[in-house]
Amino acid sequence: MMDFEFGQVVISKAGRDKGKTYMVDAVEGEYLFLVDGEARRLDNPKKKKMKHVQPMHMVLEGLKAKHENEEKISNAEIRNQLFELQQVPRQ
Repeated sequence: MMDFEFGQVVISKAGRDKGKTYMVDAVEGEYLFLVDGEARRLDNPKKKKMKHVQPMHMVLEGLKAKHENEEKISNAEIRNQLFELQQVPRQ
């Protein structure tokens, strides 16, 4: 079983949201609570089994630091960070 952490970026491998990029908001047993700041906001995260996501070995460090300092994180910040990641060309 893989370890997931707050702020980690994952991609859905199964379900109608296949291929969608999310950020891990919480981990509970074998389930992850995922947010994207748009359709899945902080007040209504998507519950998904760990085996149904592909970890991207990338953490949104700015948001993780805010979370650790107990600062408020907005859906817009999450949405913008994930959007920026998708704009970076892959090599």
